[in-house]
Amino acid sequence: MDSMQKIISLCKRRGFVFPSSEIYGGFSAVYDYGPYGVELTNNIKNAWWKTMVQLRDDIVGLDAAIFMHPQVWQASGHVTGFSDPLTECKNCHARSRVDHLLETIDIRADEKMTEEQIANLFAKNQAKIKCPNCGKNDFTPVKKFNLLVKSNLGNFTEDWNREPVYLRGETCQGIYTNYKNVVDSTRVKIPFGIAQIGKAFRNEITARQFIFRTREFEQMEMQYFCHPKQEMKEYEKLREARWQYYLDLGIKKSNIKWHQHENLVFYAKAAYDIEYNYPFGFSELEGVHSRGNYDLTQHSKFSGQDLSYTDPITNEKYTPHIIESSVGVGRTFLAVLTEAYTEERVKDEERVVLKLPMALAPIKIAVFPLLKNKPKLVKKARAIYNNLKTPWMCEYDETGSIGRRYRRQDEIGTPFCITIDFDSLDDDTVTLRDRDSMKQNRIEIKELVGVLKNKFL
Repeated sequence: MDSMQKIISLCKRRGFVFPSSEIYGGFSAVYDYGPYGVELTNNIKNAWWKTMVQLRDDIVGLDAAIFMHPQVWQASGHVTGFSDPLTECKNCHARSRVDHLLETIDIRADEKMTEEQIANLFAKNQAKIKCPNCGKNDFTPVKKFNLLVKSNLGNFTEDWNREPVYLRGETCQGIYTNYKNVVDSTRVKIPFGIAQIGKAFRNEITARQFIFRTREFEQMEMQYFCHPKQEMKEYEKLREARWQYYLDLGIKKSNIKWHQHENLVFYAKAAYDIEYNYPFGFSELEGVHSRGNYDLTQHSKFSGQDLSYTDPITNEKYTPHIIESSVGVGRTFLAVLTEAYTEERVKDEERVVLKLPMALAPIKIAVFPLLKNKPKLVKKARAIYNNLKTPWMCEYDETGSIGRRYRRQDEIGTPFCITIDFDSLDDDTVTLRDRDSMKQNRIEIKELVGVLKNKFL
């Protein structure tokens, strides 16, 4: 079993990720996060928010609605330009993204290539490409496939047909449309950023690679508004900060790299992706882009609202330029799991352990009574568990042997396990076991909170 399949198996077996609507056969490219998965995603979002908002005096938060006025997507260019190149197998009628088919023969189509350029590249190499579903080599001409997901929000079908409502294709448009509200209602001054975490939806032709590419996903985005002359200086500062973020998150430097976009959209000055070495190879984790003033200019044009900024000191009036950081929660989730997944040989057995950073671990501490049929052990274990579960996310487990309980916690990445045994009844000490080293130490119960606080610092 390859590493990707091992991670997928672990996610299902240990309650991290489930296929959506599985009892009905599943729903393609949509996933549910289970009890440990939701804890991990919350910890990932908290880590991002702390770095991006809490520790920054120049960035504020936002939570914009998923539904937006249809003209938002006209202004942003999504209605006409938000598409993927599609082809259909004439034999089995399976639809595929053309750039994905090209990747099967080690050809990478840049995302900024025109439809005609991609179609020509596909035609040039089509003889080498096989349908991933049936293996045949007979495809329709390349055409555009819009990724926006339509909704029937509202009561009148004729209104929907005339001006359809969409589930948002990205979260940043809510930041742009609220830029003026934030400036008018807070004390922010250029340069400043607006950060947001929220759901986005894309009608992917062929989603693949587990949670790496899905039709419903969560984004963590920050748009930073700056003076036109300071755009590239701020851009380089943002690139440096985002690179350091992943190192601080526990990602090895050898597992991330920069990928520079060669074909930029007309309004952009620079575009880089941070790529992570997933089980299927290096691919995009986060985009860091310099967008110029295109977004605010477009929304000003379509809405009729003045979205310029007047410097309170110099009275200079201008439309701010924007640099952005955009990363998916699911892609970070997969990167973190890939980084943490470890197989070790312990004596005569193999141990699977998620060596997650403490801040990201779904469960911080597990508490075990040595035996579940000994009321005094259970009572003492419950008292310790109840004391620890307020400051930390804890789990109480009394099922199976201690060895099996340790292995269960290893697989979900729990940093510390506490075992209450018969000595605990006599001397008020417990065994504290470390996940990574598997070392066990006796700790006095009265010192337990202090010891754990020091470890979680």
